Amino acid sequence: MKFKTQKAPPVGFQLAPMIDIIFLLLAFFIVTYQLTDNEKVMEISLPAATEGKAKQRENLEKIINIHADGRIVIDQQVISLDQLQQKMGLLVRVNKNQPIRIRGDEETAYKHIVNVINRCSKAGIWNISFATGTPRPVTTPDP
Repeated sequence: MKFKTQKAPPVGFQLAPMIDIIFLLLAFFIVTYQLTDNEKVMEISLPAATEGKAKQRENLEKIINIHADGRIVIDQQVISLDQLQQKMGLLVRVNKNQPIRIRGDEETAYKHIVNVINRCSKAGIWNISFATGTPRPVTTPDP
């Protein structure tokens, strides 16, 4: 008796699962991308430090900008010291080691920076670093 052998249909490339994976990867990268440049206010002139090293931004690091007049800016919003303490308290609830970077203008009075540090400490923040700029080259006038 002669049997007919059936050939399997050719396997095609499944496009729908590939598109699903690409969209999942795209969503993942959009969600995890940190918008660091938004937090760097351009009107702040950082003090220069010759011995400082460029430090990579830590994961989930919050940047606090302090203007020369004492204004505090986080996420492009001007906030008060009480709001700062409240916001830092919420961050500490989520992450006990919440990193904070303070960007103070070189003209900022020291008391404004100390006030921010005190409020962060009261909220439970201990991981604080300070941003500095690179020294500007000294130019000598031509004779």
